[in-house]
Amino acid sequence: MLVLAVDTSTPAVTAGVVRLTDGAAETLSVRVVVDARLHAEILTPNILECLAERDLAPTDLDAVVVGCGPGPFTGLRVGMATAAAFGDALGIPVHGVCSLDAIAAEIEDEPALVVITDARRREIYWARYENGIRVAGPDVCAPTILDITGATAAAGSASHTALFDIPSRAVESPSPRGLILAAREELTVGAIPAPLVPLYLRRPDAKTLDERAAEKRARS
Repeated sequence: MLVLAVDTSTPAVTAGVVRLTDGAAETLSVRVVVDARLHAEILTPNILECLAERDLAPTDLDAVVVGCGPGPFTGLRVGMATAAAFGDALGIPVHGVCSLDAIAAEIEDEPALVVITDARRREIYWARYENGIRVAGPDVCAPTILDITGATAAAGSASHTALFDIPSRAVESPSPRGLILAAREELTVGAIPAPLVPLYLRRPDAKTLDERAAEKRARS
């Protein structure tokens, strides 16, 4: 099975093609560009480059997996909309996964892992895992509030994992292989995908005119 993997939940714009065989995931091609301002401009070209690198056509794909966050509103919707468009055009299933699960999926050997990514506004997104299974989160909070008692390692944004006095694992963002591993069970059994639901965990910064007017009335 050939699967397209896409994630834009972090500053890393990630695309790749992965072959899933008997539960094992082999990365065939990958493009990662770290620039939070270029999600919309480079994601589709990177997907096409990944396919061309292995002489594949979009019609060779069997499924799509996309990271659904948590992540910032604008970047996250680019990846999810692109994945949905590919799936719709090709008539193939599109599976959404928690992007933090995709990071954790590559560190299944860690007994008590905490995954942390940048939520901006001096906050972090986080989730906790025991032997690869999520046991808490995803959620968002200030770093000073997060209780990491019992965690044996952290993964995710290096500048944020460094705030905690535990070892850091070198997986900073979801990889194509991690995304596929996070969706492995659904892909293997051919499950019907659930609707794609973005994990914003809070309201976007942008507000409608009606919302701004309501806030102004509340302050007056």
